[in-house]
Amino acid sequence: MKLSRQSHCKINLLLNVTGRRADGFHELEMLMLPVPLFDRLDFELAGERIELTCNRPGIPTDAGNLVCQAAESFAAKASVSGGVRIHLEKTIPAEGGLGGGSGNAAATLLALNELHGQPLAQAALQALAAELGSDVPFFLQAEAAVAKGRGEIIEPIAPLTALDGKVLLLVRPGFGVPTPWAYRSLAQFPDAATRPLGQADELAKRLANGSLAAAAGAFYNSLEAPVFDKFPLLKLLKEHALANGAEAALLCGSGSTVFAICPDTAAAQSLGQAMESKFGQQPLTQVVRLPCKTG
Repeated sequence: MKLSRQSHCKINLLLNVTGRRADGFHELEMLMLPVPLFDRLDFELAGERIELTCNRPGIPTDAGNLVCQAAESFAAKASVSGGVRIHLEKTIPAEGGLGGGSGNAAATLLALNELHGQPLAQAALQALAAELGSDVPFFLQAEAAVAKGRGEIIEPIAPLTALDGKVLLLVRPGFGVPTPWAYRSLAQFPDAATRPLGQADELAKRLANGSLAAAAGAFYNSLEAPVFDKFPLLKLLKEHALANGAEAALLCGSGSTVFAICPDTAAAQSLGQAMESKFGQQPLTQVVRLPCKTG
C-alpha cells in the first residue's frame, strides 16, 4: 500500500514564554499559523523495518529524524508489524524556525494511521505527537490555533480575517539557529522569559475582529531577545522589512527565518528584491499567499 502526503510549515504570530515548568521545559503560549510551503512524503508499507530516504544531503535518515521517531512510536503504540519505506522530498529549510521537521512527524503519524486502517484515535495521536516534540501536535490539524503548555495544548480560534488575502515573505539567511540553544539562552534575558499570560488569546481576537494594522504591534517573540543578540543580521532583516512596506514582521520561532506580512504579492516581491539588494541573495526568499491551503 502506498500514500503521499504534503507537510506544511508554520509561523508564530506570537511566541510568549511565561516561565519554566517543573519538567524543565518552558511554559509557552503561541499563536500559530499554517504556511503554504510544503515538503512531500511518500509512504509504502513494505519490507521489515523503517527505511527513510531524502532528496537533501545532510538531512538525517536514521533515528535522528523525527519521521523515523514518529514511525517507531506509531508502530509501538498501534502494535503493528512490518516495515515502511518513506521518501522525504524536502523544501522547508532545517533550523529555520518553520517547524518543517515537526510537520513531517505529524504527517507520518497521520499517514501511517490511514495506511493501517485508523487503529489510533485522535487522542492517541495527540499524545504521540506531544512526546515527539512541542510543535508536532499543531501539525495534526491545518488551521491557525493557540498553543499552550509546552505546545501540546491546541485550542481552536476564530478565523483570522485580518490576514485574508495577505501575502507572506519568508527570508532565511545561510545559517540556522538550533532551537535548544535559543531556549537555553533565554536565561540571560529574564524579561523575555517570564512574561504575562494571555497575549496569544488577545492577539487572536484582534486579528479575528479588527485590522492587521491595529494588531501588528502585538506580534511578539520571546526568542528574539537571545537570537537577535547573537545574530544581529536577523534583527536588521526584520527592521528593514518594517521600514519598506511590511505590515508586520517577526522572527519565525527560534529562527533563522524572518517573516514579513505584506498587503499583496507585488509588495512582497518588491520587498524581497529590496532585501536582496541590501543584504545579498539569501538561500530562501519565498513569497506565499495566505491562508494556507493544504489540499
